[in-house]
Amino acid sequence: MAAETQALQPFRRASATPRPAAAVGAARPDEGRTQQSPTAERRAPESGAAEPRKAARDLRLDFFRGCALIFIFLDHIPDNAVSYVTLRSFAFCDAAEVFIFISGYTAALVYARAFDREGVAMGVARVYRRVWQLYVAHLCLFMIFNAEVAYTMKFLNNPLFADELQVADYLDNPGEAFIHVLLLQFQPPLLNILPLYIALLLILPLCLLAIRRHVLLALVPSAVLYGAVQVTELSMPGFPAGHHWYFNPFAWQFLFVAAATLGFLQTRNAPVARWTERLVIPAVAFALAAAAVRLSWMVHEVVPAMPAYIHLPAVWFEKTDLRLPRLISLFALVLVTARFVPRDARFLSSRLGWLIVLTGQNSLYVFCLTILLDVGASFVISLTDGAILPLLAVNAAGVLIMFGMGLLLAWFKAGGRLPRRPTGIVPA
Repeated sequence: MAAETQALQPFRRASATPRPAAAVGAARPDEGRTQQSPTAERRAPESGAAEPRKAARDLRLDFFRGCALIFIFLDHIPDNAVSYVTLRSFAFCDAAEVFIFISGYTAALVYARAFDREGVAMGVARVYRRVWQLYVAHLCLFMIFNAEVAYTMKFLNNPLFADELQVADYLDNPGEAFIHVLLLQFQPPLLNILPLYIALLLILPLCLLAIRRHVLLALVPSAVLYGAVQVTELSMPGFPAGHHWYFNPFAWQFLFVAAATLGFLQTRNAPVARWTERLVIPAVAFALAAAAVRLSWMVHEVVPAMPAYIHLPAVWFEKTDLRLPRLISLFALVLVTARFVPRDARFLSSRLGWLIVLTGQNSLYVFCLTILLDVGASFVISLTDGAILPLLAVNAAGVLIMFGMGLLLAWFKAGGRLPRRPTGIVPA
């Protein structure tokens, strides 16, 4: 993971409203600005030219990104019964697809406007500045992760703990392994989504430049590359020898490019909803069918005596190459959500909903925290032999710590004040 910080905030462009002539007062000789009544000052900018007004932030993106982070945390805890309530039990995709989709969408929202406002060179520079931030975050997270695993392994006196987390190669030969860490080739199971996101952001400037010409200039090559992955063994080499990236960037780039295309169209106020409206019913049908299939598998897994009535090839749902059923499942959920979850949905401003929104607004920091929490959770579970009460306590404590991190970062960004929970959200 499948995760932007608050700097990547989706806004819609709103048409500017000229300042009413009645609101303009007489200018003083000693001041180079126009005097306005208090009411007029709130309605219009000081200059006479009309300026665009930023629309209300779409909290749905933050909310579902926050949900994806929580699901990632729960899904990474070994033998976690609570993970049965996450997305993967109700769809062919899981939180990783949601995280990458929202990241691509919001990245296009922000950087496409940076390209328009500051030029291509500065827009590219801003993208690669973000890439560098993610790269440094990944390296720091990797070192803390390995220190945590090494200490835990020493405490438990169990070398199998390092094998389970696939860091034994690093601990046995850190000199050679760290070179592959720098090259993003050595990726333990919990540390494989940030390298994917870094790789996808590297192609974002080229993607945006292509979309500015025509959306098909980005989508068609991306789809061709995705199709090539599905019929060949094209992949990114990893470490140790013979391993490959768990998230194949040659496949996952299509989800990212498609999301970036939708985000770019949003900045142009393109009428996307008109041509997607006819797809809503098929999307609902597919989402319901996928939920029925996944629920039947979950019930069989929990209660083996219950027969599995639906058998489908496992290769159809393979995650590394983002097989087509997973991709369709994600797009179906996106269409259903966009159609039936309004921007002013009440749950977004509820107490719990607001905590999830703040978590999603600080996704990079919270994601890094979840990785360390998962290692700690594995440690606690190994000490308690998977007893249900400690397991529930670990899940609850981890989610509460994530909420606390979101609140702390929001407090810091607001200059030492907790942001107010919105009492009502006005659609843009």
